[in-house]
Amino acid sequence: MSPLALLRRRRGAVVEAIYVAPEAGAPMRSLEAAEVSGAGLAGDRYAAGAGYWQGPDACAVTLIRAEDLERIARRTGLAVAAGEHRRNLVVRGLRRGDLEGGRLVIGEALLAPQGARPPCGYLERLTRPGMARALRGRSGVCLRVERAGTLRVGDIVRIGPGT
Repeated sequence: MSPLALLRRRRGAVVEAIYVAPEAGAPMRSLEAAEVSGAGLAGDRYAAGAGYWQGPDACAVTLIRAEDLERIARRTGLAVAAGEHRRNLVVRGLRRGDLEGGRLVIGEALLAPQGARPPCGYLERLTRPGMARALRGRSGVCLRVERAGTLRVGDIVRIGPGT
């Protein structure tokens, strides 16, 4: 069992991966740690105002559950790897209900779920055919930053109403 899997088993939900892309359409890059501000993750397209989506459609930070990525692979045979999902955080151990109405403390940051982040045709242009359909209904959530701070792979995710 991997060290992250052991940590999750002992403590709950855990950050498995962090991804950023410097501009719209650029490949996602994996990080071990990232600074998050109200605009998003340092080095990410949305924090820089250079994302594909602008204005009210933009999202500071996005999160997807590792279990959803595994379920997609089992059901469709489409492995969603290396940030192809285009989400910033991959978290293992969250239940779907944990993302409704509460707050998440990850590292030093406080994040508030803002709703589902549905896949779109743009995603398929960046990855491969079938990706948007594979992610439908399990493509992650948008998070608003309520407190800035550092996030790291391996951080425990604490869940609560105002945490």
